[in-house]
Amino acid sequence: MSVLLKPYRRVPAGSVTGDFYHADCLEVFRQLRAQARTVDVIVTSPPYNLGIQYNRYQDTLSREDYLKWTHAWVAAAARVLAPNGSLFLNVGAKPTDPWTALDVAQAVRGHLRLQNIIHWVKSIAIDRESAGSAAGLTRDVAVGHYKPINSDRFLNDCHEFIFHFTPAGTTELDRLALGVAYQDQSNVARWRNAAQGVRCRGNTWFIPYETIQRRERDRPHPATFPSQLPEHCLRLHGVNRIQLAMDPFTGLGSTAVACARLGVNFIGAEIDEVYLTEAAARMEDAARAPRALPGRGHARMAKAEVRSEKLLAGVRRTRGRL
Repeated sequence: MSVLLKPYRRVPAGSVTGDFYHADCLEVFRQLRAQARTVDVIVTSPPYNLGIQYNRYQDTLSREDYLKWTHAWVAAAARVLAPNGSLFLNVGAKPTDPWTALDVAQAVRGHLRLQNIIHWVKSIAIDRESAGSAAGLTRDVAVGHYKPINSDRFLNDCHEFIFHFTPAGTTELDRLALGVAYQDQSNVARWRNAAQGVRCRGNTWFIPYETIQRRERDRPHPATFPSQLPEHCLRLHGVNRIQLAMDPFTGLGSTAVACARLGVNFIGAEIDEVYLTEAAARMEDAARAPRALPGRGHARMAKAEVRSEKLLAGVRRTRGRL
């Protein structure tokens, strides 16, 4: 008979909680299955096997062993994922090993359906001319952060994949929870579901890292992602349909922070006690902050932008008549 795992730390976050386990995710998955508990959404970023220097984990398996390990944890995750659940899997690569992310996606293929491929854009350059006059740019802009590559062969790597897997490929999403305002308001009358003045954001998400002064103090984990990324994932799945979210590779707890902001119960697993302690503290801090708008928060903000644009258009028309 297996021993019941106890949370290393339980963080109250308003009406929800975060349970943090100092354990291998496979142990936590086994316990969830034994307790017949299902997880609605998993948002995670496992080690990429690119030789990253973690505190405890050795990120240097052979490709065969790494993919075998990937099969094992994904199979365990699939067994506890709700029938209409979502696994949002963030995977990166490096120029000298470009197949890593795609190999991982192929490993998941035998367990779950690939429903969407999302590109997390960390940095982007936008030419004023290409953006058009509606964007209101006065010059070319380059926004976001990236790790520069000193090479005469490779481009700077400014994006990572987020693979959205589901049990059957038929999970409904709250696409307008991340809605953006139409640039051309005539589209509102032209397109189905456009009456709210917003459209689906699509599968490219610009989410930059926050600027940090010192890595060892501000970002002690070598491969974390900004909490806005899991927040986007949770909103897209539909916050009102999430009873429990999980990150089996918790790291510094970005998914936990997003759950605290949105009022979602969270379970995290992490083998590194230093990272786990920081993750629990971050969720605790996030729980004290004002909660993010539930459900269609982004759509509401987008609609506010639409109202502002209409107001400005009215002012311009009035000025034109004077």
